Amino acid sequence: QVQLVESGGGLVQAGGSLGLSCAASGRASVTYTLGWFRQAPGKEREFVASIDSSAGNTVYADSVKGRFTISRDNAKNTVYVHMNSLKPEDTGVYYCAASPWDITAQAMGADVAYWGQGTQVTVSS
Repeated sequence: QVQLVESGGGLVQAGGSLGLSCAASGRASVTYTLGWFRQAPGKEREFVASIDSSAGNTVYADSVKGRFTISRDNAKNTVYVHMNSLKPEDTGVYYCAASPWDITAQAMGADVAYWGQGTQVTVSS
């Protein structure tokens, strides 16, 4: 079992920045690929970004490339996403996700084994 606890959501104006953290705990979680998904009201959950266990490979959704940066600290078993130049369409509940596979070149999806409870990000125009 891997437990994921997100923090750092909130309200920010368009063009602003916000950082999210996700603390992972549980057996072998440092070997997991960790990532972020988001879900806007009335829409399906979508992939945002991921980082593999070595922190050497990252994958981003096209919609956030150049604006979001994912990182992880394996000593703290924590994954972060720093979000710049936020847009109203970035609004949603952001979920931390973990996959036991080392994903280096494609979006996480059906391989997600664990989810966090989610944290709300609201970007006002």
